Amino acid sequence: MTEQDLTLISHPLCPFVQRAVIVLREKGVGFDRVNVDLSAKPDWFLALSPTGKVPVLKVRQPNGQDAILFESVVICEYLNETQVGVSMYPDDALLRARHRAWIEFATQTFADGWQFLHAKDVETADARRTSFSDRLSKIEAELGDGPYFAGADFGLVDAVYAPLFRYFGIIDAAVADTIFASLPRLTAWRAALAERPSVRNAVIGTYPDLFRDHLRQQGAMIAA
Repeated sequence: MTEQDLTLISHPLCPFVQRAVIVLREKGVGFDRVNVDLSAKPDWFLALSPTGKVPVLKVRQPNGQDAILFESVVICEYLNETQVGVSMYPDDALLRARHRAWIEFATQTFADGWQFLHAKDVETADARRTSFSDRLSKIEAELGDGPYFAGADFGLVDAVYAPLFRYFGIIDAAVADTIFASLPRLTAWRAALAERPSVRNAVIGTYPDLFRDHLRQQGAMIAA
């Protein structure tokens, strides 16, 4: 595919967009990127996205028309299946199913982590931290020697979780330490993901400042 064949509808802060960008960069695929203002969604975007959310991937067809994909994991799996390069899923059907299960596990893990980061009071922060930490402990028990989720090979599970872990390299290290201090394997996984070029380059250089500004605007306690 040429650069014009794939267009990613995006927002600079969206972690789910980052998943798709990571896979595109892992596959070495050129693509166009169009950012939308999610606080004032344009009509053309709402016509494309049934959920009103990003990412959306436009795939140019041989007849010149665009096929539209939405939902980040669906987009990532499509890219994995259609683009050249090593598959980001295991060949073994059982292992592949287990990876998909841990990707599904990421949904509530993201929600708990996001709610912790945006908590406006101690009571909410403590409750969300407990829930988030419980889910992270389950991931810790699944991890091996690394450096990635399934060992030496970077896969779709890594691409899915990397944007979540990025947040905790941006906020106050003392806050992150309260969550990850007792999770050595997960801490090592976070570090390996942070160094992966596809992960680093999935966001713009000013992303940390943008995210910290976002937390302040939302009145998050940890941004005070």
